[in-house]
Amino acid sequence: QVQLVESGGGLVQAGGSLRLSCAASGRTFSNYVMGWFRQARGKEREIVGQISRSASRIYYADSVKGRFTISRDNAKNTVYLQMSSLKLEDTAVYYCAAGSIDGALRDDAYNYWGQGTQVTVSS
Repeated sequence: QVQLVESGGGLVQAGGSLRLSCAASGRTFSNYVMGWFRQARGKEREIVGQISRSASRIYYADSVKGRFTISRDNAKNTVYLQMSSLKLEDTAVYYCAAGSIDGALRDDAYNYWGQGTQVTVSS
């Protein structure tokens, strides 16, 4: 089992920045690829990005490319999502997830999920 806890969400003005963290406990963190997903009200959950076990490969959804940065610190069992130039449409609950399939973009490929953290972007 892997337990994931997100933090860092909140209310931010458009154009601002936030950094989300996802702390893992349980099994060896470096064994897992990590994904960030988000779900806006009334919409399906969508992938934001994914980072490989060694951080050698990082994928971003087109909607966040150039604005968001995913990183991980395997020594601290933590993955980060740095969000900049936030837009109203970035408002959502953000989830981190752990899985074993490198390059997986579908949420059903991930085995473990955090509880989510709300990000609200205001005008």
